[in-house]
Amino acid sequence: MALTELAVRNTKPTDKQQKLFDGGGLFLLITPAGGRRWVLKYRFNGKEKSLALGTYPEVSLSEARKRRETARQKLAEGNDPGETKKAEKRAAKLAAGNSFEAVARAWMKERQSYVEAAQHEKTLSRFVNDIFPWIGRRPIAELEAPEILDVLKRVDSRGARYTSHRIRSEISRVFRYGIKEGFCKHDPARDLQGAIPPAKTTHFASITDPEKVGEMLRAFDGFSGTFPVLCALRLAPMLFVRPGELRKAEWEEINLEKAEWRYHINKTKIEHLVPLSTQAVAILHELYALTGSGQYLFPSARDRKRPMSDATINAALRRLGYDTRTEITGHGFRAMARTILHEELEQKPEVIEHQLAHSVPDNLGRAYNRTKFIKERRGMMQKWADYLEVLKRTMPTV
Repeated sequence: MALTELAVRNTKPTDKQQKLFDGGGLFLLITPAGGRRWVLKYRFNGKEKSLALGTYPEVSLSEARKRRETARQKLAEGNDPGETKKAEKRAAKLAAGNSFEAVARAWMKERQSYVEAAQHEKTLSRFVNDIFPWIGRRPIAELEAPEILDVLKRVDSRGARYTSHRIRSEISRVFRYGIKEGFCKHDPARDLQGAIPPAKTTHFASITDPEKVGEMLRAFDGFSGTFPVLCALRLAPMLFVRPGELRKAEWEEINLEKAEWRYHINKTKIEHLVPLSTQAVAILHELYALTGSGQYLFPSARDRKRPMSDATINAALRRLGYDTRTEITGHGFRAMARTILHEELEQKPEVIEHQLAHSVPDNLGRAYNRTKFIKERRGMMQKWADYLEVLKRTMPTV
């Protein structure tokens, strides 16, 4: 007798497995724990086999019957429905593993160990919002340039031209990773260089007029925020490191006796040396009394086990009345130092670039030599701090 929905719903579990038969080899298996799953018994090449058709109530009685008929049709065609299902699962798994999204996430996971967490999150956000919805499910080996160009144009059309160029580069890097891992054989994104017009270059806002620099340094003294943030404000133009490197500075990296700060750039093995002027050492001595018992020079106000936010310096500048879009940003102190050190203090460009930890090829073609110009850099950093002190003391003439 065929099953009914009422019998399926109302049959209670017992201490033994139960089988409620519907006909044609289909039955509902009810376990003592209350689990209910549809099973189809069939014979193929003289052997009795079983095929799972899903669980109840996710798969209703009527749906289970449809799946039974589909399986019986495969049998009539001479195919084993169990083996067919396994093959379909393998194909689906392979397709999922070869999708653009799967390969992109594998690439991001590989590079996560050597990029900043914030950078990783921004990259992931671009992929999730601007790329995956359109080509994420496509097998990476089947993607061609026109499909990728549609993605780039969609981003460019909303006025985000720089992001469009950034996305093209990142898609290309996913393909290069895919080639390395054997998921695809060519990089169609590489052929799209120049397909989107160049983005207008914008530089970080910076103050390079010495008189205005002195005015800004005097304004720092009127800052009414916390002492660690005040110290960060005073050190930022003096050390001109990247904002992320300053806010994440750790006390174990600082040697006040040797007057130096050594840290690794962006989680790489490249160690960078920042010689500390006497003025910087004095600021750090004061700061140590407050935060020296913890990990970070500039801990978060909410959680001392974390560094202060990446928005803190710019927020402090805005509190002092500076427009961080047009006047000065935390990153702008680097441009300020580079310009004034060269034009006003006549320091050698290569010494400045090494102190900025920029990629500077030497005569052997090496991109960066952390031991280069150490003596000159120590002298330059002291000269720079002295110069800033003079600018701060010198009031403009009326």
